[in-house]
Amino acid sequence: MGWIGWIILGGLAGLVANMIMKEEGGLFKNIILGVVGGLVGGGIVDMLGGTGVNGFNIYSFIVAVFGAMLLIYLGRLIKK
Repeated sequence: MGWIGWIILGGLAGLVANMIMKEEGGLFKNIILGVVGGLVGGGIVDMLGGTGVNGFNIYSFIVAVFGAMLLIYLGRLIKK
């Protein structure tokens, strides 16, 4: 998948994570959260013996959303 695909997937994953976690954020924040969330989520899934983010599919999207949600949660802990 090309860079544009990753940005689109990241933006959508970040948007969904923000909605689930009731977090406010703009398009840029959503893209960053989703892309980094995909890296974090993929790394965690790899460590647990699964397949991380491996293409433009629903599985990769779900992994990216959970990774972004984890980043939002950790950000909230740091703010406290």
